[in-house]
Amino acid sequence: MRQFGFIVSTACLAGALLFSAAGAHAQGVIKAKYGDWDMRCRTPVGATKQQCALVQKVSAEDQPNLTLMAVALKTADGKSHLLRVVVPLGVLLPSGLGLKIDKTDIGRVNFVRCIVEGDVHGCVAETVLDDKLLKQLENGKVATFIIFQTPEQGVGIPLQLKGFKQGYESLP
Repeated sequence: MRQFGFIVSTACLAGALLFSAAGAHAQGVIKAKYGDWDMRCRTPVGATKQQCALVQKVSAEDQPNLTLMAVALKTADGKSHLLRVVVPLGVLLPSGLGLKIDKTDIGRVNFVRCIVEGDVHGCVAETVLDDKLLKQLENGKVATFIIFQTPEQGVGIPLQLKGFKQGYESLP
């Protein structure tokens, strides 16, 4: 399985802190809704303008306590586009996070950190949204993220992509 667009440089990671895992979930005002996606916006401390991200939180159909939050954003400098996914603590980190869009296996990315911040406790995987991955998300119907609780047990959590393209194009 190939890595899907995984690049995180120090500058990119610093720019990505626009929405920390807790900030994207617990903070920010919902400015618009696009299908199953919320556009959440907030003005970070010290920033002169509001910054926004598309956010969707879902649970595994058969395990409601197994949640996943996806955050798609443009970095504050406007140079990078990121997809950040937060999953619960307790996942098997070496297996990474898998992704399928519709029936196409996109690949896996590594987790970059685990956090306990406010009411958010989870592990974060992120990838640059390159043109190819962005088009797949915009044109797909369902993105299934696969997390592993054991090396043999992958759990797929489907996330609806309806509204993603319109919402992403509307991000300031």
